[in-house]
Amino acid sequence: MRLAIAGHGAEPPTLPVNLTISGSGALPCAFPYTDFATAAIANASLTVAGLATGAAGNFGLGDGAPVPSVNVDRRLASFWFLTSLRAQGWSSGPMWDPIAGDYRTVDGWIRLHTNAPHHRAAALAVLGAAADRAAVARLVATWQADALEAAVVANGGCAAAMRTLAQWDAHPQGEAVAREPLLHWETFDARAAGTQRNIDAWKPMRERPLSGIRVLDLTRILAGPTATRFLAGFGAQVLRIDPPDWEEPGTVPEVVLGKRCARLDLKQADGRATLEALLREADILVHGYRPDALEHLGLGATRRRELNPMLIDVSLDAYGWQGPWQARRGFDSLLQMSAGIADAGMQAAGAQRPVPLPGQGIDYATGYLMAAAAVHALALRQTQRIGSTVRASLARTARLLTTHRTPEQAPLPLAAETPDDLSARIEDTSWGPVRRVATPMSIAGTPVDWALPAMALGTATPQWP
Repeated sequence: MRLAIAGHGAEPPTLPVNLTISGSGALPCAFPYTDFATAAIANASLTVAGLATGAAGNFGLGDGAPVPSVNVDRRLASFWFLTSLRAQGWSSGPMWDPIAGDYRTVDGWIRLHTNAPHHRAAALAVLGAAADRAAVARLVATWQADALEAAVVANGGCAAAMRTLAQWDAHPQGEAVAREPLLHWETFDARAAGTQRNIDAWKPMRERPLSGIRVLDLTRILAGPTATRFLAGFGAQVLRIDPPDWEEPGTVPEVVLGKRCARLDLKQADGRATLEALLREADILVHGYRPDALEHLGLGATRRRELNPMLIDVSLDAYGWQGPWQARRGFDSLLQMSAGIADAGMQAAGAQRPVPLPGQGIDYATGYLMAAAAVHALALRQTQRIGSTVRASLARTARLLTTHRTPEQAPLPLAAETPDDLSARIEDTSWGPVRRVATPMSIAGTPVDWALPAMALGTATPQWP
C-alpha cells in the first residue's frame, strides 16, 4: 500500500527508498489494517530519513550521503495502531463516555460520540433522555438513523448513521471526498515575504534531524497529536496548547509523549496575543480546529501568514474540505460508520452489530501522513524558500483504506505480545510509570527518542524554551 505525500500543487517526490519490512502476522480485519499501519509509519520514516541526507523532496538539504536504511516492524506497527502505552501499577481512565457507542435504530444503526460534555448534552437534549445508557437505547430505537444523525448534528452534537460502502460512494459527501487528493497541498514563493526568524541558521543533523524545529500543536484526539508525537521523536520542540478546561480522558498519556503542554484562553485578548507571539517563532503549526474556528478568533490563514510568512501550516478536518459536510464535527469512530467501514466489518464477520477497525487506524494513519508532509514542507522551505499549506482529512484517509480489502486467504494472526516487545525504559509520566511498546520504525544512524515523558495538559508555560 502506497501513501503519497502530494496533493494539488505538488507532484509526489521520487525518493530513493532503502526500506525493509520485518515482523509477521496481521490484526484480523475486513481491510488490511496491519498493512495500512506499516505503510503509514514507513512513509513518515522515509521522509525523515531523507531529510538529513538531502533526499527529502530531492532538494539537496543535508550532506548528500546515501539515504539510510529504514525498517518497519509490521507487528509493532499493529500494536502502535492500537495503543503504545502499558501502565505499570496503575490504570488509565476509560476511553469512552458511558453514553458513547453504537445503538440500533428503526432502520439500522447509529453511533453517538459523547466524550466531550457538550457533545453528550447535545445528544441527550435531542433524545429528551437522562444520562442513562438503557434509556438512551430505548429512545434511539424509535428514530430512523438519518433523522437522528441530522438532529444531533444540528444541535451541535456528534453522531453518524451506519452506511454501506456503496451508500457512502453515492452520498454527496462521499462523492466530494472521492474527488479530493489525499492531501490538499498549496505552495507559494516565500522569498519576498521576509521572516521573523533566521531559518538559514538551521541544518538537520543525522542523529536528531528535527532538533531546533519548533512545532506548535493545536490538535486533539488523535490524528494531529500522532503527527506531533512522531516529530518530537526525532528532536522537534513540540508545544501543545489547550483551552483552560479541556481534558481527554484516557487518551492524553498516549499522545503527549515528548511534548510540553500548556493552556491558553483564546477567547481572551491576552491569550490570543500569547498565541500570536508563539506563531511568530514557530516553524510548523499543526491544527485540528474546525475550518472556521481560527478565523472567528482573528487568527485565520491570512493573519497567520502575516505573523510568520515562512510558517509551515498543516491542518486537519474530519469529513473533507469540500462537499455539504465539509465543516461537520467528526472523529475516527464516526467516519468508520459513515464511510461503510463498520458495515463492511459486520458483513465480513457475519455479525449482528457494527464491527469497526481493530483501533483508531484512520486517526493514526492520517497523523503519520501529516508528519510526513510537515517534514517534506520543511525541506521545501529550507532549500527553495517555498512555503506550504497542507490539509488532510480523516474521510480521505478512510477512502484510501477502503479501496483495499483483506484477501480471502487472510494472513496469519499476530503473535501475542510478550515483555520483549516493550521498551526497557520506564517513562515517569504525570499519571505513573509507563512502558511503551518498542518503536516500530528504525532509521540507521537516527535513533527515535522522546526526550520528555508524557505529562498532563497544562503542566508547562506557553512559551518556547
